[in-house]
Amino acid sequence: MSKTKSETRKVTIKAFRFNAETDYLPYYKHYEMEVGKDELVLDLMNKIKWEHDGSFSYRRSCRHGICGACAIKVNGKAVLACKQNAIELLDMFDNDITLEPQSKKRAVKDMIIDKNDFWDKHATVKPFVEAVVEPRPEKETNMSIEQFDKFLDSDLCIQCGACHYSCPVLEVNEDFFGPAAFVAAYRFSIDPRDDAGVERLEMVGEMGQGVWDCVKCFECAEACPKDINPIEKITKLHNMQFEQGLARSNVATRHAEGFVRSIRKHGLLDEADIVTYSEGYLGMHKHIKTAMKMLKAGKIHFTDTLPFVDNMPKSKNLEEIQKLIDISMTNKL
Repeated sequence: MSKTKSETRKVTIKAFRFNAETDYLPYYKHYEMEVGKDELVLDLMNKIKWEHDGSFSYRRSCRHGICGACAIKVNGKAVLACKQNAIELLDMFDNDITLEPQSKKRAVKDMIIDKNDFWDKHATVKPFVEAVVEPRPEKETNMSIEQFDKFLDSDLCIQCGACHYSCPVLEVNEDFFGPAAFVAAYRFSIDPRDDAGVERLEMVGEMGQGVWDCVKCFECAEACPKDINPIEKITKLHNMQFEQGLARSNVATRHAEGFVRSIRKHGLLDEADIVTYSEGYLGMHKHIKTAMKMLKAGKIHFTDTLPFVDNMPKSKNLEEIQKLIDISMTNKL
């Protein structure tokens, strides 16, 4: 069968089904339907409900990609059902697609999930401007173009949860705030009208829940339907903690410092030195297996961790690299 975007094709859609009130375990059901070239994933869900099974449940509202209510996953890919073309996904997955909720372990009924964890974490970072304002101000608060540009589109977040439920850290650490909360923390901390920036930066700087536990996998950037790029805001929050003198000395902050220290010294990344600088000699035992593999590959050497022994090669452009670091650094480590 030819798979052009102009065709209407008959396919079988697999959908996650679960009712927390009646079902012990989730299950999947298959639905055959005709899919047109202009139909969206939301149209497929509507067909299931209107033509196959009226009990099929999901959230929807604006149908314009601005409310975030219809966010689900298709074959593990986060999408807004009202924005994602169905034929494009059928082409991508060879006519085999499965509709699932954003988080199966939080499923309440079919595509509907309990988003309390998302909203609680979002609320914790104070997603609002906190300031002392005159009861009857005589003039408006002006903002320059330069100040507005620093928002970096973080104010476009629609709280759909796509990034939050695509984050692998949240799967293993329920204390982690998650990408959407970090975007909100950045958006209001960078706002020139706000007075709670220090409190937020201290909050998102805590180990376990904060930005230092982000693994930089970029899943949040891939998932965001508004192209906000949460990882960019997480990096900005890292820098803001250093810039405002709020970064605490821990493994994560020393790891960040170790990168700059290594590049400034060699123009290259000294892997062994970063570990010893971040975790100390006593902390190295956790990485013995990795170290042995790196030794075998020639990435590190037995003498790398010895004090006063510097066998790291230097970049031929070391002076230029050092100048670039001095010019580009916005904070003192």
